[in-house]
Amino acid sequence: MELQIIKDKIITIQGQQVILDCDVAELYGVETKRINEAVRNNPEKFPDGYIISLSKSDKDEVVENFDHLAKLKFSPTLNKGFSEKGLYMIATILKSPIATETTIAIVETFAKVRELSHTIARISGETEKEQQKSMMQKSGELISDILTDDFQTIGTETPSSLTFRF
Repeated sequence: MELQIIKDKIITIQGQQVILDCDVAELYGVETKRINEAVRNNPEKFPDGYIISLSKSDKDEVVENFDHLAKLKFSPTLNKGFSEKGLYMIATILKSPIATETTIAIVETFAKVRELSHTIARISGETEKEQQKSMMQKSGELISDILTDDFQTIGTETPSSLTFRF
């Protein structure tokens, strides 16, 4: 599964990065109600912070800001957002080859996004130019990894180039 597809489904709600239940269902190839049934039938697997319930204003905001969620506009249901931990737990419930593949892709995407955030945050604090250059190259590689499925590094070249100006 392409990491970009998953990255596009990660949104920030109530200060947390989540994937909405409808997007989780799409990624796993099941109906949204199956995802919510799994949560209802296994409440012990979803302590506080694993799933957030969207408020009406949260729902309105995501419908307005994310084109792929426009279909939620007329739904009477308030969606749930799965944090990274919640996604790990739903993966323990859903058993199928596509569930395994999807879970691996989700884990990889969250890890790469987190690593990219840490690397970018460290660049501005680094005073040594060679170390900055190395961090910028690593950032470019992570971005390419997230944006493309078939990223390869050949020597010191990467298929995409980033320019950071300080």
